Amino acid sequence: MTIKPDLTVQIPVELGAVHFVGIGGSGMSGIARLFLGAGHRVTGSDVRDSGNVAALRALGADVAIGHDAANLADDIDTVVVTGALWQDNPEYRLALERGLPVLHRSQALAAVIAGQRLVSVAGAHGKTTSTGMIITGLLALGEDPSFVNGGVIEELGVSAAAGEGELFVVEADESDGSFLFYDTAVALVTNVDPDHLDHYGSREAFEQAFVDFADRARELVVISSDDAGAMRVTERLSHERVVTFGEAPDAAVRVHSIDTDGPVSFTVVYEGVEHRATLRIPGRHNAINAAGAFAVLVGLGFDPAASLAGIARFAGTGRRFELHGTVGGVSVYDDYAHHPTEVAAALAAARTVVGEGRIIAVHQPHTYSRTRAFAQEFADVLEQYADETVVLDVYGAREDPIPGVTGALVSERFSDTSHVAFVPDWQEAADHTARIARNGDFVITLGCGDVYRIVPQLLGSLERERG
Repeated sequence: MTIKPDLTVQIPVELGAVHFVGIGGSGMSGIARLFLGAGHRVTGSDVRDSGNVAALRALGADVAIGHDAANLADDIDTVVVTGALWQDNPEYRLALERGLPVLHRSQALAAVIAGQRLVSVAGAHGKTTSTGMIITGLLALGEDPSFVNGGVIEELGVSAAAGEGELFVVEADESDGSFLFYDTAVALVTNVDPDHLDHYGSREAFEQAFVDFADRARELVVISSDDAGAMRVTERLSHERVVTFGEAPDAAVRVHSIDTDGPVSFTVVYEGVEHRATLRIPGRHNAINAAGAFAVLVGLGFDPAASLAGIARFAGTGRRFELHGTVGGVSVYDDYAHHPTEVAAALAAARTVVGEGRIIAVHQPHTYSRTRAFAQEFADVLEQYADETVVLDVYGAREDPIPGVTGALVSERFSDTSHVAFVPDWQEAADHTARIARNGDFVITLGCGDVYRIVPQLLGSLERERG
């Protein structure tokens, strides 16, 4: 069983030396970076080396590879954990035995945020991009916000930083309910597409968490006008200041005339005035994400035209439609998409820029419970939006295997199985992909597990096949 956040734990006034268990993750590494910047001694551990780990070491963190009780030094004052860890983690168990304060990452972040004006971005999809857009827009407006994002912002090269301004922008994780811990001033809800039902148990409970999250915002709620779940949440809100965004005719920030031919262009209507923008990234969904970020910035009091111009400077984040290389006319991209709606959005964006080429999706299902719940939906969107699909086996993450749940659960649900292959062995999957690839094709890996690690194998197989 994984660690569940205990939000009743009292956060110490002085955190002292802090040890992060699972420090290399996108969220944890960003928080650790802030602690280092605040002058704390930081140690940590992770299962493997990574760019995040290397960056933290360069900043002064002492990071061990592998989880071991010996990693927890005698003079550590506070331990920070993530919900992706199992309860038998030796460092976690030793911290409990010593009686040390053990904080969930959201609590550690709340300690860093204390006293600042918090913008929290939540939703089943689009959080990382929307957060990055808000941060980019604020910087363009001359602000100096602190932030923690779930992905590296391309033009900044970091996922977190401590600024001098009053604003703090954070990607708020709804997966385990910990987003309810933040003292949010402005809440952005990108959508409320059912997810993480292994934690919430039902769609109704999932949506109620968003109602609670939004109603706790002290100043403003910005929420989608188009997403069915978000619309149900809006109906239940008691907040005095709610701003909707999207393509709905009655949206307070309305988007229309979306052009997806290459980088997406669109028009935003706000208070009767039209503003046109072209982003640096493709995808219809990103026009909607930009509208949400715009609604946040104007809600904070910034000039509409300047806000949209600042958002348009956003160049993307790591693992969001990220190009890794081109071999023999075949381009290899990676994307974090791990829910059917996200997969559809990523592949639709790829379709706008692939030209005459085909899209070959390499899909890694994420968690056994999500795969079992959405196998048909994954099959439907992959078959609709990709020309060929290679399905890997399930990345279990925090879950124990469920009998009978493998990647084949997705591939078997294609109506035409001649365009899909379930290939659990990664080298065989890379070789298969290279064999079917043609000049001008896009290969795109999809998943929030470790599927990005197959990219070098894909490039190598393409080199042997087409080089």
